[in-house]
Amino acid sequence: MVEVDVDLCEANGVCVGLVPDVFDLSDDDELSISDAADRPEHRSMIEVAIASCPRAALRWSD
Repeated sequence: MVEVDVDLCEANGVCVGLVPDVFDLSDDDELSISDAADRPEHRSMIEVAIASCPRAALRWSD
């Protein structure tokens, strides 16, 4: 599963643009991660989103 460090996230929305089935920003700029993150077909794009996050706020959880 992927997780967000809310202290680092600035709600830039890069991840939302890359994988909208997984990431979503609320009206209050809170990032949420859907259960779709567990689907194998999203893994490669989640990797891109993690690498593209300007604040390095995304990572794989243990």
